[in-house]
Amino acid sequence: MRELKISRREEGQKLFRYLGKYMPAASGGFLHKMLRKKNIKLNQKKADGTELLREGDCIQIFFSEETLNKFCGGAESPESPRAGDLPDPVILYRNEDILFLHKPAGMLTQKARPEDVSLNDLLLAWCRRQGILDPESTFRPSVANRLDRNTSGIVLAGISIRGLQLLAGLLKERGAEKYYLAPVAGRMTGKRHISGYLNKDEKKNRVTFSEEKAEGAARIETEYEVLEERGDFSLLRIRLITGKSHQIRAHLAAIGHPLAGDYKYGSPGLNRRLKKEYGLDHHLLHCMEVVIPDFDGEKIRVTDPVPEDFLAVTKGIGFSV
Repeated sequence: MRELKISRREEGQKLFRYLGKYMPAASGGFLHKMLRKKNIKLNQKKADGTELLREGDCIQIFFSEETLNKFCGGAESPESPRAGDLPDPVILYRNEDILFLHKPAGMLTQKARPEDVSLNDLLLAWCRRQGILDPESTFRPSVANRLDRNTSGIVLAGISIRGLQLLAGLLKERGAEKYYLAPVAGRMTGKRHISGYLNKDEKKNRVTFSEEKAEGAARIETEYEVLEERGDFSLLRIRLITGKSHQIRAHLAAIGHPLAGDYKYGSPGLNRRLKKEYGLDHHLLHCMEVVIPDFDGEKIRVTDPVPEDFLAVTKGIGFSV
């Protein structure tokens, strides 16, 4: 018999979900059968798997060690092979359940290939060093949202089940306010709320914008405010209302004001000029501020200073930011 004690970071999930993560090689039907036959109990009592786990709960599994090892096998390591060499992530805010992290331009939020080193890898390595990530636990801290590789700024992460559930709910229900800074092509004025539809080509990793709804397209909403105008550029503070892949980049390009340095959706001539003058080889977009309510409804407001490489270009253009 093996007894598993639920930690604070694991509480808030249902028993059946916990068992599925603890024994990834066991089928759902098998786990239901073991619960019915009382080969798996919760706090020494029969359970059906729908119970919400709390800190201090004890799960008893009446399997042989050979059987348990068979069903627990096959789980992937939560860290990169180079985890011991990874630097700490830049932490902008921390409480017992969530982190606000800085993602530099050029880093993936989550790995696309096994050999990639992502912000999530840095998070997991840091959590292990801090004792947050218990090798015996089914819980894995994780980033909750993504930024494009070359977009810098704030990424949210959960370091408990409770934290991940909070962030997932806020992101799904648009309860997180996210603000970005971006220099764009052309002269713009005032404030504006724009909307439309995006359709994504997964093979090309590219989206197309339309003002009319098309089959498979997702509705998007974006707000922007012009902070400054200099020469052929405007500096925008952008609020992302919906959160679709490439939304800001494609939406602004569609209205004739692509991001500076955006080789996918932008102006080739303008990008060549920026590369020649500033060495810029990627788009400039920085998630500068995120506001969310905590568990008690109090606002958590976190800002991320503009990176030096971003500042070098914007100051060169003549912006005061």
